[in-house]
Amino acid sequence: MAELHEHEILPTRAWVLHPDITSDRDRRDPVAGLEEAVALAEALPNLEVVGSEIVRLPKIQPGHLFGTGKIEELNQRMKAAEVELVLIDGPVSPVQQRNLEKEWKVKILDRTGLILEIFSDRARTREGVLQVEMAALSYQRTRLVRAWTHLERQRGGLGFVGGPGETQIEADRRAIDEQLVRLRRQLDKVVKTRELHRASRAKVPFPIVALVGYTNAGKSTFFNKVTGADVFAKDMLFATLDPTMRQLSIPNAHGGDREIILSDTVGFISKLPTQLVAAFRATLEEVLDADLILHVRDIAAEETEEQKEDVLKILHDLGIREDTPMFEVWNKIDLLPEEARAARLERAGREPNVFAISAVTGEGIDALLAAVSAWFEEDKIERDLVLPYAEGRKRAWLFEEGVVLNEEMTQDGYDLKVLWTPRQEKQFREMT
Repeated sequence: MAELHEHEILPTRAWVLHPDITSDRDRRDPVAGLEEAVALAEALPNLEVVGSEIVRLPKIQPGHLFGTGKIEELNQRMKAAEVELVLIDGPVSPVQQRNLEKEWKVKILDRTGLILEIFSDRARTREGVLQVEMAALSYQRTRLVRAWTHLERQRGGLGFVGGPGETQIEADRRAIDEQLVRLRRQLDKVVKTRELHRASRAKVPFPIVALVGYTNAGKSTFFNKVTGADVFAKDMLFATLDPTMRQLSIPNAHGGDREIILSDTVGFISKLPTQLVAAFRATLEEVLDADLILHVRDIAAEETEEQKEDVLKILHDLGIREDTPMFEVWNKIDLLPEEARAARLERAGREPNVFAISAVTGEGIDALLAAVSAWFEEDKIERDLVLPYAEGRKRAWLFEEGVVLNEEMTQDGYDLKVLWTPRQEKQFREMT
């Protein structure tokens, strides 16, 4: 065995448990659940998953989560595997966490803690980092049985998993609350800057097309393929955490080019911790403003229908307008067996606004982009408007957009005749 150099760090040995509560009405396929939990664990750097299993439970034990016999049985297996960290794919109360850590002599991390760790490791923008810190502090506030270390750290994980050179700092609620106030102040400044950026972007007369989808559906791979951008794309859950926007030229029906803004966003996941849905709402603003949403699905995944429902639910929770148009993009058709692939292609061909593609091979992408371009081939509508003299900003916007056909000044204000697209009319109506 090669000698370890002083600076080399051995990975933390982790065991993943997926509690399968048989009395749960919203129970999902436990095998798929465990696979996803293992993928989540593998998304963390310096973690080695040495074992994983489904633990069937008729009901949750309030004090220890699992029954005494199961706790002892798991203890034997994990001791033999020299486990240092147990990841439990579900909610674990502070009391259950403390009791299990005493029994097993290892660190325990529940699903929320694990996702927070991943978000911390992946967040790239200042706002993303602040949002994660705030979500983590809110989570930790209920768990003062744990030490938290990430406030002293410049980057990387949140300190739940542990690492070299970290000090264990005991924190009370007042310290957490003070830190939350400081973070909120910083976040307010960052959000104001983003609002200025958004306002300047709103002047760009290009429609925004947002990519959304379950995590690992292939959004970033698709984004890179069509824009040539080098966004971090890897077969890993939560590979992208901050939206990336690129201007993209796509052919229009008249032999020219149409400009759009394409936005890549964080992947969604089932049972996303509520504090993170709230925390990342600002990061998903581009989706709220989108003129067209492309819902990218991993059509080769066994749980593809359930994943679709999860994405639609989160979009609803985020407050996406009901009338926002959406295309379904069935990605990864190259991974399907021939018969299933043919059936999917045939079905996608029959359904409006459904497109089967492979972001890896490029199959189907041209047809999808042509449909996106055609979507914005809008018929223009003529309207008569009366604007009070006080509405000078709205009048200026109409002239900037080049939609004014005629203008007369009357006793009541500006009498305008405009010719515009439905998108421009919507933008105008939403102006305050």
